[in-house]
Amino acid sequence: MADPKHPAYQAFKYIGRHRRAVEHRRFVTGKGHYAADVVPAGLLHVAIVASPYASARILSIDTSAALAMPGVHEALTGEELNDAIDPMLPGVDAPKVARYPLACGVVRYAGEWVVAVVAESRALAEDAAELVNIEYEPTPHVVDPEKAMEPGAPQVHPAHGGNIIWHRKFTWGEVDEHFAEAEHQLSYRARWARSSTVPIETFVATCSWNDATQILDVWASIQMPKYPDLLAKCLRLPGNGVRVHFDVDVGGSYGLKRGLKHTILVGFLARKLGRPVRFLEDRLENMRGGDMQGPDRIFEVTLAFNGDGAIQSMRMRAIDDIGAYSGRSPLQLGKPVGAIVGPYKIASVEYDAYSVMTHKTPQEAVRGFGQAPTNYAIETGIDRVARYLGMDRVELRRKNLIHKDSFPYLIPSGTYYDSGDFEAVMDKALAAAGYDDLLQQREALRTQGLLAGIGVSTCLEPSGGNSAFEPLFNPKNETTTWMDSCLIRIDLNGAVTALMGTSTAGQAHETLVSTVVGEVLQREPDSIRVLHADSLNALPSNSPVGSRMAIMLGGAAAGAAKILKAKLLTIAAHNLGAPEDALTYEDGDVFAQADPGRRMRWDALIDIAHRKYHCMPPGMEPGLQEKFCWEVPTGGKMPTEDGRVQMYPCHSFESHVVLASIDPQTGKTHLHRYAVGHDCGVMISPDVVHGMTYGGVAHGLGAALLEKFAFSEEGQLLSGTFMDYLLPSAEEVPSITIVDHCTPSPLTVFGQKGSGEAGYLGGPAAIASAINDALAPVGANINELPMTPQAVWRALRAAGVKESE
Repeated sequence: MADPKHPAYQAFKYIGRHRRAVEHRRFVTGKGHYAADVVPAGLLHVAIVASPYASARILSIDTSAALAMPGVHEALTGEELNDAIDPMLPGVDAPKVARYPLACGVVRYAGEWVVAVVAESRALAEDAAELVNIEYEPTPHVVDPEKAMEPGAPQVHPAHGGNIIWHRKFTWGEVDEHFAEAEHQLSYRARWARSSTVPIETFVATCSWNDATQILDVWASIQMPKYPDLLAKCLRLPGNGVRVHFDVDVGGSYGLKRGLKHTILVGFLARKLGRPVRFLEDRLENMRGGDMQGPDRIFEVTLAFNGDGAIQSMRMRAIDDIGAYSGRSPLQLGKPVGAIVGPYKIASVEYDAYSVMTHKTPQEAVRGFGQAPTNYAIETGIDRVARYLGMDRVELRRKNLIHKDSFPYLIPSGTYYDSGDFEAVMDKALAAAGYDDLLQQREALRTQGLLAGIGVSTCLEPSGGNSAFEPLFNPKNETTTWMDSCLIRIDLNGAVTALMGTSTAGQAHETLVSTVVGEVLQREPDSIRVLHADSLNALPSNSPVGSRMAIMLGGAAAGAAKILKAKLLTIAAHNLGAPEDALTYEDGDVFAQADPGRRMRWDALIDIAHRKYHCMPPGMEPGLQEKFCWEVPTGGKMPTEDGRVQMYPCHSFESHVVLASIDPQTGKTHLHRYAVGHDCGVMISPDVVHGMTYGGVAHGLGAALLEKFAFSEEGQLLSGTFMDYLLPSAEEVPSITIVDHCTPSPLTVFGQKGSGEAGYLGGPAAIASAINDALAPVGANINELPMTPQAVWRALRAAGVKESE
């Protein structure tokens, strides 16, 4: 793979070059260090007793038989735990929706934790858990979010006064006028079914309480903003009473490794028992009650457009089923505000958003933070308008895409898109896919008796992880900064070390930081060591969410490195007797521009800073250690009264093109060709970006074709194992062609944007587009994901296609 050719890369020595990720060495050699690898002396283990009912009163709990078993140390109930801790925050203004790790008095979903049994081994804890006797009285329940909104529906939290935990109708622009002026209107319904990322590693938390220091040490497979702070608050400990060790590898996350309730439980037990305690989820615990299920959303959309295909306005109603409790899940209706029109010139929008509670497993943040369902809903509408008008889907998109000369572009909801060339990226994807050849291949497949279709999608990836959705969804929350930070030191031997305060779940942050620091200091990135600090030895971080770390951690690392570089220049200027603007910094050395022979080398500058105070400029602090805290570009503002806000600073873009065929007898879909045009500005590490894109496409394929957390009418999870919850394998994931484009962001240090989500944001929409293109000739259509073989088969039968045809 060649290095990027865009002119923006000519200014860089290391950025944009192909380089093996620093982290790969330890993973390939089997030296990864995960939370489950931490085994303190005297470690105890937790097993969970979970509710078998979706809704019930707890009449009695008898733990005596479990506690009588040798090696069992505790059988903790919610009654004891909840009196000693504070509830977890609901994310929105809903103080009566109290959430604790263990149920107390009532259970609200099948799989909710009721008792935690602690023993010398996990196996022993599981055996003891089976002896806990709990008597329940089942109560009415509701699992359909639309029924949950009806008057008289069973209440998940009666004290809240209804099942709608958050609702707001936004109107941005002259919606009524634009609808009245438009020549056509088209309404449709779309459904994004609940799925997740299902990483290889389930969640694990290990806690150890030191009574002498009054510090709780935590090793957890975590990806969550404010995790140490929230943990301390819930456990009623001071902030400096919790030390989270971020130097453990996380075996996959994609947003869902929140694990707060797990760690509150384990932290409480470790403090009570005076022994280290671990809870390592098994797969059923993870899938049924581990807070890892994603958006579950119903859309009702109406588009107003003219006969030439120009889309004028959109009305969107979104109902999101968050399950029985609220964390940050309602906020997943917020990220779409920052890209509510996608990449299209839609002048006005009405967005009517509901977050609804049901008696189902709680929802949590998943890759894209709610943007993927919204993108699927918008792209579904684009295809439907094209079919309604008899227009080519590509040409309709081209008609409505924001033009490259229009940036920064203000969308109706108050966000400026920073930069882009959407049409060029789509054209690159079409060319890479061989669009004209795809048309011929589609016809060839149809002549073979298969249903075949071509799918096209575009998507924006808002990136930079702003906090704007917090005050937008809860006016009492006045958070306006989501900073990140980095500390860099240069030691006496001239070695460079960078420190960051976050965990990594495969995003190659060590590679990111070493590349950025190497670029600024002009030192070989492989010589720069990057470390994960613990929460008591690090500057603030808001974790790798919202495709933010290339922008935020990269910006912080660059900022700290620039301070050090400036300090070295000042030392050189003082010793060379020359003004700084007459000097050149090159590969760590500094020389006079007029006389390159007058030079101070890297080692000499470092020696002065550490040892020769008499050679330092007057008043300069000795040593070489600097920090930088980077605020989100365009951040720092509260939303307006009508809900306009700059949601994210940067906007990456992708276009997906897919050729698919369907066996009309079985409903099975096969993907023959897959191409992606991708633009995330300047790629700091192209190989990392492409890896994220490949993984995102595979993730999106699962959401589009296979993955669904299905529930029975009784509220029982029907897909709690990999026999029922189907993941894509190498058999289903096609060869993927990625073509790059570059429109640098004017808001970031190097022109970089985020890249962790776009493969997932555009993939489901493109695959759904291909399937419905395949079904169109026989009059069939599917408006719900996943489009499983069974769903396709049912759609064909409903359209009158017989099995023998």
